[in-house]
Amino acid sequence: MQIEVAGKRVDVEDGSPCGDVLKEGLSKKQFKKVVVAKCGETMLDLTAPVPTTCETLEPIFADSPEGLDIIRHSTAHLMAEAVKKLFPSAKVTIGPSVENGFYYDFDFERPFTPEDLEAIEKEMASSVGADKPFSCRTMSADEARSFFVEQGEDYKLELIDDLGEDKYSIYTHGDFADLCRGPHVARTGMLKAFKLLSVAGAYWRGDENNKQLQRIYGTAWQDPKALKKHLHQLEEAKKRDHRKLGTQLDLFSFQEAGGAGMAYWHPKGALVRTILEDFVTKEQLKRGYELVRGPQILKRDLWETSGHYENYRENMYFTEIDEQAYGVKPMNCLAHMLIYNRKLMSYRDLPQRYFELGVVHRHEKSGVLHGLLRVRSFTQDDAHIICSPDQLQEEIKGVVKWVQDLMGLFDFTYSMELSTRPEKSIGSDEDWDRATVALEEAMKDLGLPYDINEGDGAFYGPKIDVKVRDCLGREWQCSTIQVDFTLPDRFDLSYIGDDGERHRPVMVHRAIMGSVERFLGILIEHYAGAFPVWFAPVQAKILTVTDSQREFAEKVLQFFREKGIRVEADLRNEKLGYKVREAQVEKIPYMLVIGDKEVEAGSVNVRSRDGEDPGLLSLEEAVEMVSAAAREPFKRGGMSYSFSTT
Repeated sequence: MQIEVAGKRVDVEDGSPCGDVLKEGLSKKQFKKVVVAKCGETMLDLTAPVPTTCETLEPIFADSPEGLDIIRHSTAHLMAEAVKKLFPSAKVTIGPSVENGFYYDFDFERPFTPEDLEAIEKEMASSVGADKPFSCRTMSADEARSFFVEQGEDYKLELIDDLGEDKYSIYTHGDFADLCRGPHVARTGMLKAFKLLSVAGAYWRGDENNKQLQRIYGTAWQDPKALKKHLHQLEEAKKRDHRKLGTQLDLFSFQEAGGAGMAYWHPKGALVRTILEDFVTKEQLKRGYELVRGPQILKRDLWETSGHYENYRENMYFTEIDEQAYGVKPMNCLAHMLIYNRKLMSYRDLPQRYFELGVVHRHEKSGVLHGLLRVRSFTQDDAHIICSPDQLQEEIKGVVKWVQDLMGLFDFTYSMELSTRPEKSIGSDEDWDRATVALEEAMKDLGLPYDINEGDGAFYGPKIDVKVRDCLGREWQCSTIQVDFTLPDRFDLSYIGDDGERHRPVMVHRAIMGSVERFLGILIEHYAGAFPVWFAPVQAKILTVTDSQREFAEKVLQFFREKGIRVEADLRNEKLGYKVREAQVEKIPYMLVIGDKEVEAGSVNVRSRDGEDPGLLSLEEAVEMVSAAAREPFKRGGMSYSFSTT
């Protein structure tokens, strides 16, 4: 038979290995980069025979997303082999590939140490040098059980029982064998770019009622150059870690005495929050939103009506008052619908756009808490647009444009993802279809590309999620736009149409930042704590050379404050170099140095954070320089904003 490979027709004998067939259609240089083959949607080992029904055989190269996934999963097996050789009593569980790497969970009697990871890496390198082949064999369920009983791998037996299949594939390299669907690289010698990163705890199968295992994380790439680039990025990420910078810049902390997953904002951090929230609130008003505010707890009956109690209660907190059950709000939509229902609306009143910086609480498991990025108490820049169905398209577009403006202000690139109906949901198929089509058509009308994320919508409606990419190339989910025909029906929202009859509105749930806490965490890391001038809690710091400049410095301090500049003064009797270094560590945009010469001239000597030193400026010139720098991002985005602490 003949098979197409890279645009060429290749003669193939029955039973020919995929690798041999690909060799015929590719150059030697191309074939060296192939990790597995693909026929239709099926991935195949290079040693596997070409299926008789295969018409086109594709090469999967090492630097492709699919190829990297294979490399990482194969490296997980390589690591498990090394662990079993060094620590024979360790039991292996599962070891998948993940974004940028892999992990494997082990049941071992003591914690793995950094020295253990070094030894495991060394053993992995030895296996790579031995260039051992990966081979696959198929066993019946009984054979597979007997095999892993002999190996003493209890967790594999549980997986076999749960899967309940008739046959299982077992992959082997060297003396190590694992239950696995594959495929894998042909030989261990192809796995030359990896690094073990850390050890963490993990419950077997993610259930906190099960035994806690040890999870070893690693990363693997197609070549050493790509690995080096990724490790450099990880080092940069460590330097930018918002938890570290939060302490260094005295922005926020977490206090275990008060409970996990809740941030405590220090004066400078609270000021940064206020600047951001103030800007966002003013923008909402410009865009036709009205400010509202709802209570922190609502009767459980309401959460039952909305479907949250049935579909979301594991993420909620509950309490009781006067023998009446209440739920602490995880979202703001219920209060906003009650506000809408305070009076009968006409079609002339629509759309109603309600905005709230609403504090919500969600019961996140302790294992997933992560600084500001995953917390139990947070603030949403939440809004609900209640409109007629014929207004829906323009309202969605208006939200998307607001998202675009905000992302442009912070120089974020981003992508959009349309999430469709999940298995656990409420509402009719017709309403879900209407909502999904509305989101799709709005995106198409705006000419925006988007991906489909099947089954990941909210339980009451489909949504567009915006994923921002920071300066290190990491993606974060922030903005969300959700279309909901179901809750307006459950809460009997209505309006009087131009025909004098009652009609049902539709509701758009939307958040532009998402969570204020998460957005700030992302911004801290994106800017490495060196905030833009408009956003910096301290825009300028006055530094005196000696005590003799104190009186003038205090006048300068007052002058800058009166002009709306956020300024501090360091008047300590310390060396100027020490004060400058401290201001640099604090990442303050401008340092205003005052010595005897500056006092005599009634000026300040300006040094900037980025190394550009304007030198001696009058007070008015210095104020204008700082103000102009603060205005610059808004001129680019076509917006205007001012914030003053005075």
